Parts: sequence; structure tokens; C-alpha cells
Amino acid sequence: MTHEVRAVVARKQGAPVSVETILVPEPGPGEALVQVRACGVCHTDLHYREGGINDAFPFLLGHEAAGFVESVGDGVTDVAPGDFVILNWRAVCGSCRACRRGRPWYCFATRNATQPMTLLDGTALSPALGIGAFAEKTLVASGQCTKVDRTAPAAAAGLLGCGVMAGFGAAVNTGGVGRGDSVAVIGCGGVGIAAIAGAKVAGAARIIAVDIDERKLAKAERFGATDTVDSSRTDPVEAVRSLTGGFGADVVVEAVGRPETYQQAFYARDLAGTVVLVGVPIPEMKLELPLADVFGRGGALKSSWYGDCLPSRDFPALIDLYLQGRFDLGAFVSEEIGLDEVESAFDAMRRGDVLRSVVTL
Repeated sequence: MTHEVRAVVARKQGAPVSVETILVPEPGPGEALVQVRACGVCHTDLHYREGGINDAFPFLLGHEAAGFVESVGDGVTDVAPGDFVILNWRAVCGSCRACRRGRPWYCFATRNATQPMTLLDGTALSPALGIGAFAEKTLVASGQCTKVDRTAPAAAAGLLGCGVMAGFGAAVNTGGVGRGDSVAVIGCGGVGIAAIAGAKVAGAARIIAVDIDERKLAKAERFGATDTVDSSRTDPVEAVRSLTGGFGADVVVEAVGRPETYQQAFYARDLAGTVVLVGVPIPEMKLELPLADVFGRGGALKSSWYGDCLPSRDFPALIDLYLQGRFDLGAFVSEEIGLDEVESAFDAMRRGDVLRSVVTL
């Protein structure tokens, strides 16, 4: 049986997206069919539309999603029809060299569904991050489904599927923020705000938010920032140092992905401190640092992929924190919209008006 569903498609680079009827097959071995209930509008989807990821058009957009498993293919035992799940884009294989060494968050052979979803004329779609969840139903590898408490609202839960998990994990998993630490976060979009929230949950004593947008700095305070720095008016390195006794922060999270902000992060950390890059640079960007400074300052320079998360471990734990009132995941939802409003949500994202627009179905 093939399912006809409405979905958001990017047909060519830079063109507005369209809502079209697509074909989704029944799950084959190792696959799951998911009824999507909510999907956040992430900047990565806009990157796909603009051709910034690759040119495998047409794309089926959407990947920050939660919903219910409708059916599963042969051999699937980890989820069952009726399970409420968050979708993830790093379904670990369990057998690559990273998985065998007990580091599955670095899995080098993550899995996706093998059957294509298509346009009505049979043209295969490229699902964003192997998910494609701006759709009433989507087909994924069963390992991309992480079962969580069904009492969590789908609009909030789905955000763990990408941006919120990336930021939270950058601080907690990659940066290792702990009780009493000082933390600076450069860039207070959705990922940076999530890093601030993660640092708060981890017990950081001082959390410094750095951005050029006063609106974003105000949001950062809501999520736990103890101090804010407007880097359009103040040298952020000197500001962070002055707020940390002249030393710099124990952990600095760079959530922009630009050489100049990375340099700020490097010099705003304490000696032997940690810099975490979670902002995504474009391929043309180059970084220059005096090698003597890299050596002399010690510490760690890390990159964070997906918050170095293990979905089976981290998604249920963060949902539990949310339901206990210890992590305000719902506050990331700026608005709930329909499938036909994704293009306007991209505009709101560009203007910095929202943390997350969420498509609800």
C-alpha cells in the first residue's frame, strides 16, 4: 500500500517551497512509517532550499519532528505501532569502529530508510537529514525513532530532534559543563539558547550570553543567562573576562560558525578551558590562530555534532526533565503553523522574530 500525503517540497534552488501530494510507501525491513504530529522549522531546512547542503533536488523538507508510529517493517523490534516517538537523524549502526569503541554518538554509518518517497510522477525525493517530516506521514529507519513519554506535547518534543538537542548537548555532552562552572555562549539563536538552558540545568554558576541582537539577549535571560553582552557595542572577550574575575569562562560555546566569533570564543575562555564549536560554518571559511597561543593556552578545542547526543539515552531524559518542570522545552515554541506557512516561517527566521516556528498536523 502506498500513502498519498501532503508535504512541503523544495523543487529548485532558491525557489519558494510548495505544498504537494507525495507518495510514501509501506515500511520495508528495518523501516517505520510515522504519522507526523509536529515538526520545527530549522535553519537547516532553509539551507536545503538554498542549495547550501547539496543539489539533490527536489527535497522533502523538515526533520525536527515528533509523531506516532503507524506501522513497521520486518525485523523491527525497537518500536511498535502506537509508540510516540521523536525522530533523529543519527540512527546508530552499532557495528562501525566508533560504535564498537563505545562512542556511538560518533557513529560513522548512521541509517536511513532505503525506500524512496516520491512525487506523484515517480520522481524520488531527497528527505532532509534522511527524515523529511514536513509531511503528514514519513518513512524512516526504525532506529531514527526514539520512544518517549506520550504525555509530552508533540510541538515541544519534536524540537529535541535537532536544534535544541544540538545546543543542549554542546554545553552538557561536549563541553562537560558542571556545577559551579562559568559558561559563555556566543550566538543566541535557537541553538545558543539551548546551550544556555543546558548550562543552567547542569548547574553552571555564571552563564554569559553574547549576541548583537538585544531581543535575543532578552530571550537568553529568560532561559538562564546570568549576564548578557551586546557584542556590537562591547568587546566580547574583554566583557567575558571582566565577568569571570579576569580569567575567562571555563566553557565557551560558539553557536554562530564564523571565524571571527570562533576567535572570540578562543580568547574568551580561561586557560585550560574548553571551546565548543556547534555553529555550522560554510565550506569557504578559514580560521587563523597563532599556533603558539593554541599550545600555550592549553585546554580543549572541540566540535559538537548533534550535541554529541545518543538519542536513545538523551531524548527520554530531556523529556523527563521537561515534564518535571526542570527544563522549559515548551518555551522554544514561538508559534504553531500549518504546512502552507513554512515559507513565511523562513522569513520570520531570517528576521530573528522566532526561536522556533513549529508545523503542527
